[in-house]
Amino acid sequence: MRHALASVVSLRRYDRKRPVALFCPQSHLSLLKRAGLDHHFQDIFILPKENRSIVGFKHHLDKFMVYDRSLFLDSDMIWCKNPDPLWAQLSAFSFTATGLERADFFFGGPKGLAVLGDILLDKRRATMKRFGLTGLPRVQAGMIYCQDREYAQIVSETAAYFLAQHAETHFRSRLKEGRNEESCEWSLAMAMSRLRLPVFPWLQGLNSPQLDFVEGLTNYDPNFEEVTSRYYADRLVYSLRGLRNKALRDVLIRVLSSLPGKGDYYDVTPYVLHFGWLHHKQPFYDFASRVWEELAVEQPIAVPVNGHAIFTNGMVNPATV
Repeated sequence: MRHALASVVSLRRYDRKRPVALFCPQSHLSLLKRAGLDHHFQDIFILPKENRSIVGFKHHLDKFMVYDRSLFLDSDMIWCKNPDPLWAQLSAFSFTATGLERADFFFGGPKGLAVLGDILLDKRRATMKRFGLTGLPRVQAGMIYCQDREYAQIVSETAAYFLAQHAETHFRSRLKEGRNEESCEWSLAMAMSRLRLPVFPWLQGLNSPQLDFVEGLTNYDPNFEEVTSRYYADRLVYSLRGLRNKALRDVLIRVLSSLPGKGDYYDVTPYVLHFGWLHHKQPFYDFASRVWEELAVEQPIAVPVNGHAIFTNGMVNPATV
């Protein structure tokens, strides 16, 4: 919830007119009101327990379309420029999600060298053939846009169907990777392929809707008011940004980009900077904490003591009351 607040604060630097909705548990709403920060969201709804997960929410988007044109966003995002041109582009779609036209074997597959088994056995093609698909996009789902509730319901139901057929696919469950939530991305990708829905390319050079924050490849100030991200036009060079070892990453980028035709790059200000990599999230955490501390207003709170309500000017930790 604090991350969502920080994201909205960054949005309001460029867009003060479009309303923002927040879905959250009652405990989050109580904390938001206690801090006097609920006015940053124009519409707030209690998120049902059955929808408090990735697939619980993103496989039921039709239930959460508050507005005629809705853009669903992950909370770990910072806005970097005016979104008006982005909204104009999205208006052409009934339903779309950020991603790439073609998914590689790592999408929903094993990590590291284990992916070689999937490549050699061509398991990706086997899954597509089994379900009658001719293509499989890479759905990132950090941004999902919809302006047709019925279409959103069809996409959600189709994605839920494919997730239920998990055993018949080559995709790996995130739960087996030590995560506590299942992914929605490969099932949404299969649904969009089945329904012939195009993805919205998240890599569009200077017009990219979102780019990953990577330390060392992103220039930024602590409040992310001035942001540029190094974008290599060659997809192979740009894909090296995901390497966790910074020294190895920089050497490989330098060597590969020195080859003819491989070194083109742009310093891009995306519409949104996405903190999707776990090992690159700390600057966002720091920003979100500062936003909360700077904006939170201490509210008088009635604290029950021996049956009497005593008001205090300090914010009370819910765990202690």
